[in-house]
Amino acid sequence: MQNVVQAAGLLIFTRSRPRSFLLLKHKNRWDLPKGHAEPGEELIETALRETHEETGIPSSEMTIDPSFQYQMQYSVSSKKWGDYLKSVTYFLAFVPKPCEIALTEHIGYSWLPWPTGRIQTQTIDPLLEAVKHHWEKT
Repeated sequence: MQNVVQAAGLLIFTRSRPRSFLLLKHKNRWDLPKGHAEPGEELIETALRETHEETGIPSSEMTIDPSFQYQMQYSVSSKKWGDYLKSVTYFLAFVPKPCEIALTEHIGYSWLPWPTGRIQTQTIDPLLEAVKHHWEKT
């Protein structure tokens, strides 16, 4: 049986119009602020902690949508953890408007306009589709 590692992150949108959302840039792909859960940590706490560490945005400047959660799982192989199944839970957050980001683990960032086209088929696109359906229901 494969080891499962829990992680959590935030998809951050602006409340200002036109609405936009934050993406962080790795060397060869886009990503969202996220990270592994610490022992005993609730997933929302993980998401808020990791977002603050990776962007500089404190939880006091964000509002969380309590009715949205999206979970995905995928296989990972790394030197630190070996082969494992990563289970990531994403929460939906809002900030008043686009803000400057204090990068610590990424090489860049962008506030992309909503709606947008395809970004990354395995992770980001399904999450954005889930947000679209969530907003259509509410």
